[in-house]
Amino acid sequence: MIDLIAAPSPNFDTRRAPPDMLVLHYTGMETGEAALARLRDPEAKVSAHYLVEEDGRIFQLVPEERRAWHAGAGGWRGEDDCNAASIGIEIVNPGHEFGYRLFPEAQIAAVIALIGDIRDRWTIPDNRIIAHSDLAPARKTDPGELFPWKRLAEAGHGLWFEPAADRIKALGGLLQKGDQGIGAVVLRAGLHRLGYGLTPGGDYDAETETTVRAFQRHWRPDRIDGVADGETRARLVGLLQLASVESVTGVLD
Repeated sequence: MIDLIAAPSPNFDTRRAPPDMLVLHYTGMETGEAALARLRDPEAKVSAHYLVEEDGRIFQLVPEERRAWHAGAGGWRGEDDCNAASIGIEIVNPGHEFGYRLFPEAQIAAVIALIGDIRDRWTIPDNRIIAHSDLAPARKTDPGELFPWKRLAEAGHGLWFEPAADRIKALGGLLQKGDQGIGAVVLRAGLHRLGYGLTPGGDYDAETETTVRAFQRHWRPDRIDGVADGETRARLVGLLQLASVESVTGVLD
């Protein structure tokens, strides 16, 4: 049983269908109190379903059955109204602007418990548990490279893959902005297939670089430079395989 603190926000509207996506954010404000106030301010016109404080307290702002206003413009796996499809969780952290820091143990434990509780009620595949930066790579960086996505996946929520050294070596050198040819085409197609809004085809342009950076922030957090080295590409291939298995399993279940 999750202990929730009621903190209703007026900032919501009607869903068109049950949620099948989870979007994780950091608050990006100096204090949790300030973030909570903003998410409840009718003039701000922003909200989330939940806010998780650094000490592990969980505030519920919007009922899960309603459409909160947390995602903004962007898309994931063909969905271009992520607010309509998702449940949004704001995680208190000052973010890159105000002193980005590690997420405390009590907070991460609360996030994991909350996600498990949500998934008991809704069908949310692992490949639709994402960062705000995944659906909006050009606009957002949250919850950022310090968020423990690996631990979340180990708890059964979301995708994670760590390639073997031989697989990394087999993929060879770097792909980066300005590159053309089959390598760039395959990379763009893979990122699109995973879920990013990047269209297949084309060169390694500025949009590709931005998308690779978002991918790295989630799945390759020790390298966030927009350059697709062998390990970045090996992680992408592995994640695509996991996502494909999950999709087939979902059909068979």
